[in-house]
Amino acid sequence: MVIGIVSKPGENTNEFVIVTPDDTEIKTGEFVYYKGDVEVQNDDGSVVEQEKKIFARVTGREQQRGFPDQFMADPGVSPDAVARKLGISTEGVDLYNITATVIGYYDEKLNDFTNPRIVPKPGTEIRLASDSDLEEYLTEAVPEEGSAFIGDLIHRPPEQTEIHLPIDAFASTHLSVLASTGSGKSYTASVLIEEMMQPDSRAAVLVLDPHGEYGSLKQMEEGEKFQDGDYAPEVQIKRPESIQIRISELSLGDLFSIIDDPSDPQEQVLAEAWNQLQSEEDDYISINDLQNKVEEVGDEKDLESSARALDWRIDKALDRDLFDHSNHLSLSELLEPGQCTVLQLDTMDQRDQQMMVSVLFRKINQERVAHEKGRESELEFPVFGLLEEGHRFAPADGDARSLPVLSTILSEGRKFGVGIGIISQRPSKIDDDVLSQCKTQIIMQIQNPLDQDAVKKGVEDVGEDLLDELPGLTPGQAIIAGDSVNTPFLSRIRNRYTEHDAESLEATKLWQESWKEQQREPDGMAEPEDEEGASNRDQPLD
Repeated sequence: MVIGIVSKPGENTNEFVIVTPDDTEIKTGEFVYYKGDVEVQNDDGSVVEQEKKIFARVTGREQQRGFPDQFMADPGVSPDAVARKLGISTEGVDLYNITATVIGYYDEKLNDFTNPRIVPKPGTEIRLASDSDLEEYLTEAVPEEGSAFIGDLIHRPPEQTEIHLPIDAFASTHLSVLASTGSGKSYTASVLIEEMMQPDSRAAVLVLDPHGEYGSLKQMEEGEKFQDGDYAPEVQIKRPESIQIRISELSLGDLFSIIDDPSDPQEQVLAEAWNQLQSEEDDYISINDLQNKVEEVGDEKDLESSARALDWRIDKALDRDLFDHSNHLSLSELLEPGQCTVLQLDTMDQRDQQMMVSVLFRKINQERVAHEKGRESELEFPVFGLLEEGHRFAPADGDARSLPVLSTILSEGRKFGVGIGIISQRPSKIDDDVLSQCKTQIIMQIQNPLDQDAVKKGVEDVGEDLLDELPGLTPGQAIIAGDSVNTPFLSRIRNRYTEHDAESLEATKLWQESWKEQQREPDGMAEPEDEEGASNRDQPLD
């Protein structure tokens, strides 16, 4: 389908302008192509010219010619009627200049687009890219071979142009899902989890769920979409009361961060006591063990007063439900291929959430490093962790115990098979380095200017034309960019196979139900009557 003719080069190096009639309705973000000769290197090193489809993305649309302004002077009379009255033909009145930016031709050797560095000549015919070409070239994913069916292209009719993301790419190079509240970020993350738990992936997934939004993923265990022979995914939902950290798993830095404002001498005593306990290689350290060791070190170093002052601080810091001398989150229980574990943290305070993430992901990283270096390990397979409310665990101000370990994994995890997904409605509150290390981005509606600026700074591959779309995206629409795709594009996220637990509360409905429930209670069934039979409601006010 020829949709227009090139009229001239654009303002920028890779741009060109198409003239087209309005009836083509080419939308901003749509993909088009033209045919051109490019130099291609053969296997023997020789260079030949080949005709290739050279793709471009529509980045602007401006009317070139339309009805004169005076035709619109009377809102009650259509411009067509005015033209007919004057005997003027309306055929071909509307012409548009469409600006497009060259992406390039698809290079089978590179599995990516190569920019020919030259725009088409004026007079070149421009065609609409086919669905099959876009499904094949926009990503490197092969359907049903370790890929995630994420949805379809916004610019095409629903379900016409399906988009699959390669799971290996975003699971190893890290992922961010960024969106304002209510735009569908948790929904989209759940779609990705559903795809990772399909029989052709059988991933080991850990979800940190501060609001209890992912419990419905349990439905995957019974869903036909997820069954294959004897395989069905296992989904564990763990509530805060079953989430504990073994005291021996804490690092000295962890202790310093949770013990209330220790002095320098107290830090000295604590460090020595902790190092001695760790050197004993005892997996079971109680609060009393630590206090006794602190007392011993205080006596040895003539710091008895510092040791005594530490005693109540240790009690205050560790005598909480989160810490235990023996119970903990076992990696072998939490993580297995074909298993998704959801840690629901909704009743846990934020500092405890951060501490739990710090300890848990440090253990995961250590085990994966050990495995890749040939040492004994609990984790002989890659792991993907998804952190809802990611700005809590990797804040821009650096005030979170979990930030250092996440920064380490995001910068080095690719080598050791630890992937991280960060989900947040406040990109501006995420640490800059953390955001920039997420090499695949799914960006949904964002209206806050600070958050928009953070996305523009942290996401390198998305052009201004697509970022300008952010405020106008509707729930379920997203820009997908980064290492998992060959060029950024606008996508419509598919429907979930499981139910969604993160819908907004229907306040008016809940108010009505609560009111009716109160009326059914014994004290609310009827107003008491006085001796003459009239209810108190009928009495005059004083």
